[in-house]
Amino acid sequence: MPRSILAVAFAVGLFAAPLAARAADTSVVLDVHHAGCVLCGPIVKSTLAHVKGVSGVQVSQADAMADVTATVTYDTGATSPAALIKAVTDQGYPAELAKPSHG
Repeated sequence: MPRSILAVAFAVGLFAAPLAARAADTSVVLDVHHAGCVLCGPIVKSTLAHVKGVSGVQVSQADAMADVTATVTYDTGATSPAALIKAVTDQGYPAELAKPSHG
C-alpha cells in the first residue's frame, strides 16, 4: 500500500512540475541606448524575442536621446535580465535595467 501512494505522489509531481515552471514568468523594463533609427526598434525587439525563455517584448518609440524602453516578459528558469542586456548590447545597443520613475 505505501508503495502505491509513493507512485501516485511521484506521478502527480511529474504533472505539476511543468505548471510550476510556467508560473515563473516575470517582466523587466530595459533602457536601450543608441536605438534612434527607424530599424533600431525592430532590431531590439527581434533580438530580445529570440532569447530562449522570452514570451513577449514591447519596444517604445525612440525618445529625443535616441533611447527606447523595452518591456520583456520571460521565464526566470530560462533566462535572466543580465542575459537580455547582453543580447541587445552585443547587437550594438547598450542596455541597462530601467531606473524606477519618481513621479
